[in-house]
Order: sequence, then structure tokens, then C-alpha cells
Amino acid sequence: MNELDDTAQPVATATRGRSRRPRTRSRAGLLVLLVVLPLALASVVGIALTWPPPSTAAASTAGLVNPGMQFFRATVTGTTETTCQGTQEDVQPDGTVPDTVPCLRADARVTEGPFAGKVVTVFPTVGTPARGVAKGSGIVVERYPASDGAAETWAFSDVQRDVPLATLVLAFLLVTALVAGWRGLRAIVGLALAMVLLWVYLIPGLIAGENAAVITLCASVAIMTVVGYLTHGPSLRTSTALLGTFVGLGLIAGIGAFATSAANLNPITGQEDYQLAALLGSHGVATLRGVFLAGVVLAGLGVLNDVTITQVSAVWELRAANPSASWQRLLAGGMRIGRDHVASTIYTIAFAYVGVSLPVLLTLQLYGLPLSRTITGGVFAEEIVRTLAGSIGLVLAIPLTTAVAAVVAVRSEPGALRVRGGHTHAVHV
Repeated sequence: MNELDDTAQPVATATRGRSRRPRTRSRAGLLVLLVVLPLALASVVGIALTWPPPSTAAASTAGLVNPGMQFFRATVTGTTETTCQGTQEDVQPDGTVPDTVPCLRADARVTEGPFAGKVVTVFPTVGTPARGVAKGSGIVVERYPASDGAAETWAFSDVQRDVPLATLVLAFLLVTALVAGWRGLRAIVGLALAMVLLWVYLIPGLIAGENAAVITLCASVAIMTVVGYLTHGPSLRTSTALLGTFVGLGLIAGIGAFATSAANLNPITGQEDYQLAALLGSHGVATLRGVFLAGVVLAGLGVLNDVTITQVSAVWELRAANPSASWQRLLAGGMRIGRDHVASTIYTIAFAYVGVSLPVLLTLQLYGLPLSRTITGGVFAEEIVRTLAGSIGLVLAIPLTTAVAAVVAVRSEPGALRVRGGHTHAVHV
């Protein structure tokens, strides 16, 4: 399908088999393209101008990377229950750290690299499931070379999850292919490309202290352009949905930035935030504020694209069902669908955030804080801002997208009508 498919197909009249002369591309359709394509190009230029240095440089400067540390796969040959010295991981509710705590010692044989066959002793971290380090299980171990007179050290890193995760991925690919066909597989390819861009551009850019709003919007627009056209094809329908998505992204970013400032949110709410701010240096606090804003935009990105695509498709189908419908009628019909979509999507966003922040809710419940203080506290206030900023942008994007789709659709030829008994009939909205 190309951009002319939605605007230049001859179509039968509502009650007879006569065809109309194909229309040229409508002004509304051209206007959509004149907005979407320059924005997509601007995102590419913005990415090129703000491309950050590798994050490994910042990690080395902060002392996070040990150049001699190596990772190897190993197989557990046996385990023994023993006692170990207490650490901060074993802190008690009263704040004390016990002298000794029960722990598990695992003997493992390295299965790769220059140390293959070597048997090492490691201690799995607290919380590691016992079945994950049972005899015969695969684990990953760390090797620290000898330095400053100290012997080499081996430590537990993690369990191997290649097989279960690969199985889950293959099951996802199979289900997607069976249900959604090639379009579903193209969506997966688009998702993979999006993750690559986030990993090589957005995250290093945040670490480097680039303007979070700029790089997040550049990455988001580029991602949605590629994913949209790759998944749904280069059609006027897709372009119209992308226009609604871009407007929604701008709204979410603006509302998120305003709400963050108005609510005086502190980006440092936990021990990990303090550590990250210190590692990032002089711009650490500013970077964490940017990370929060980037999270607000990215959290609403997928749902926003889903809503705009659905709304445009609904308007297109209403137009095909009733070629004589005015744009006002298409808008009214599309909004009837949109209202249901808004209601269900708000629940989706809210419960997604509740699921992510459930450990925080458990902690607050244990402290016994009043509900009013809980929901206005720093950590939970962030979730409220993130949820409401995304929801407001989403709700506002729906009528705008539907209105634009209605105007574009009414100025374009409907793609298809319902056919019965050799005659073409219009189904009224």
C-alpha cells in the first residue's frame, strides 16, 4: 500500500455499480504529510546533532568498570549450607547487622574460556532461588585477577537464564506470527530497532547530561516513525496516526515537565538515586530529573501509539461504511469509540504503574503512614505525576487525532464498501 491508496481508488456509488473518477491527493492529506515528514526528518537531524559519547567512558571515569574483571559460565557441582559474615544485605528491621548469617556455598566448574575445567567456590547472593544453584545448574561467575599482592578472586554473578528466556521469546514469536501474521512480526522488528536506539542513543545521552526533553522527543519521534510505517505500511492512514502520536508526545512532555516543577519533585528518593547522582558527577541531580521526564514520555509512548492507530482505523472504516458521511458525523462516530478506548486505557496505565511500584506500596504500608501522606510522598508522588501526565496527554490526543482523521477521510475516497449480491451498499454510521 502506498500513500495514494487511501485517496485515489475508484469506488462504487452507494446504491449502484457506477464508478467515480479517482480523486487526487487531498489538501488535508498533503498537510498531514507536510507536518509528519519534516518532524521525522527533524528527529533524525536532532539525533545526529546530539549523539552522545559511549557510556563506557563515563563508567570508567566513575570507577564502575574494572578492566581486569571477567565473566565465565560455570556448572554447579555441589552446594553446602554454611554461615557467612553479615553484610548490609542482611540488615534487620531494627537497623542492626548480625555477625553471622546462614548462607549457601556453591562449588562450580568453569565451562568456557582459558579457565575451563577449573573448580571454584562462590557464595550465591541473598534471594537467589535454591533451585537456581542446585547441582548441575548453570551459573555465571566473576573473576578478579590478582593485584597488589592479593590472590585472584572468584565471585557469584548470576544464574544462567538463556534457555527459559529463549523459550519464552520463541513462544512469543510463534504466537504473534500465528495471530497477527507478517504485520505482527514487522512490529517485533520495529520494537527491536527501538530498543537498540534507546540503548545506544537515549541512555548514553542521559548519562552525558544532554537535554532530556530534546533527546527523548527525538528518539520517540524516530521510533514511532519507523515502527508505524514498518508495521502498518506507508499509507495516509499511518501518517495521520503518527501526527496524532507526535502531538500527544509533545503534550505528555510538556505536562510532565510542568507537573514535575509545580509539585517540587525531588529526583533523589532512595539509596540507589544517591549513588547514581554521585557517579554522574556535577550534573547528577539534573540528569535524574531528566531521567524522570524521559520515563514519563516513554511510559506513554506505546499506549499513545495504540490509541491513535485505533482511532484513525475506526474513522477510516466508518468512512468506508458510509461514503456520504460528513466529517462531523465521522468525528462523532469515532469519538463514541474513543470514549470507550479512553476509559479502558486509563485503567491500563494506572494498574501498570501500580504493578511497578508495588514494592514501594508495601514498604509504605509497613510504616503505617496515613493515606494522604502516602500518596503525596516523594516516591508515590512521582508515580502520580507519571500516571496523570501520560493520561492527560493521551486523552487530549484522542479527539485531536479523530478530528484530523475525519477531515482527511472525508476528503479522500473510501478504500472499500460492503458488497452483497453483486451490488455495493453503504452502511450508514
